Amino acid sequence: MNKKQLTHLEKRLLEERARVMKELGIYEKSFAGTLQSSDGDLSSYSFHMADQGTDAMEREKEFLFASKEGRYLWHVNEALRRLYKSPETFGVCHECGDQIAFERLDALPHARLCIKCKAKEEDGDRR
Repeated sequence: MNKKQLTHLEKRLLEERARVMKELGIYEKSFAGTLQSSDGDLSSYSFHMADQGTDAMEREKEFLFASKEGRYLWHVNEALRRLYKSPETFGVCHECGDQIAFERLDALPHARLCIKCKAKEEDGDRR
């Protein structure tokens, strides 16, 4: 992989990292608010039990989305570590050692596996 491609992938990874950090900041603000302030009601009691269930479900959904973004951030950070630690081996499949196509890395800059190995992995997971 040439220097221009590595620079492009570094830029993509840093952009993804910034986007995820912004998303996590939004979730953090949401989690920091109390249930009372989240729905705009001045009392701490919901008018109806269904309202309490809806509030709980919405908070749980936000937590799940934040967890997913956190896992994605970990993958992006790991890719940046690999890129900075050994740029000469960045973009090499961890399974077979072949070069990962630049198009794949451009679409998914934190990819560790080439298309063939990823397909094998997913096929194995289905069984």
